[in-house]
Amino acid sequence: MSMEGIGVDQAAIAEIDIRPLAPSPAIRAMLSELLIEAVANGGSVSFMDPLPPETADKFWENALAAAARGDRIVLGAFDGDLLVGTLTLVLDLAQNQPHRAELVKMITRIGYRGRGVATSLLRRAETMALAQARTLLVLDTASDGGAAPLYESVGFKLAGEIPDYALKPQGGLTGTKFYWKRLVALPTA
Repeated sequence: MSMEGIGVDQAAIAEIDIRPLAPSPAIRAMLSELLIEAVANGGSVSFMDPLPPETADKFWENALAAAARGDRIVLGAFDGDLLVGTLTLVLDLAQNQPHRAELVKMITRIGYRGRGVATSLLRRAETMALAQARTLLVLDTASDGGAAPLYESVGFKLAGEIPDYALKPQGGLTGTKFYWKRLVALPTA
């Protein structure tokens, strides 16, 4: 997870193109490379290090298939042709939760951290959530080395923390912090 926040270079953000991703072998390969890099560098994104390429590919194949069904939106942040970040907006939740969505798999390429990529992905996800009539977002992040400062800087509220919730990618337990954010649609002129 990215540790971006205050002091973002607006020119760097302008160069980043954020768009929903469609299933393709090339997109899966780029997403898999990004996921493997994150896990190898301690990113707590549900996988252990070393992450085999075929495991990463299978994960993204399933995620993109869910996106094609409308169950989620997988966003990609591109600098030219290079995928530099991703964030998934999960829409397929329980029947009694049509008003909310979950943010998962926030990943920013190591060399692009601190340049506004994650903040831009979050803003785009919020816009897309509202377009889907989702007014409450939830997410979680590792207590150790997670992106809590980033999420708090863009208005997410800490709901609580569970100790020893998951394994770190290289082993050992870490707690997990759970966040929420209520979205408000902007008035139309």
